[in-house]
Amino acid sequence: MAHTFIARMKVHPHKEAQFVAACEAMEKAVGAHEKTALIYKFYRLREPNTFAVIESFTDEAADAAHQASDHFKEIAPGMIECINGGWTREYLDPLK
Repeated sequence: MAHTFIARMKVHPHKEAQFVAACEAMEKAVGAHEKTALIYKFYRLREPNTFAVIESFTDEAADAAHQASDHFKEIAPGMIECINGGWTREYLDPLK
């Protein structure tokens, strides 16, 4: 079964450009290197300075591999320092 979730986060207003650049870099790296990523896409939400990412991997092990990848370790710290407070993950399971 696919491992799918949406993560929501707020970003410090003065760090929004840095965050967006890091999101774009992460999307590109995931697309180029992670064949087990089914969906990996960031979105700007309508509330100011609020973003979400939808991530779907073939399974939980693929998500763990994503977090252990060199590109994640390189890009994620620059994203995390932009986040104001933390983030929430909501898991999405199939209806059947």
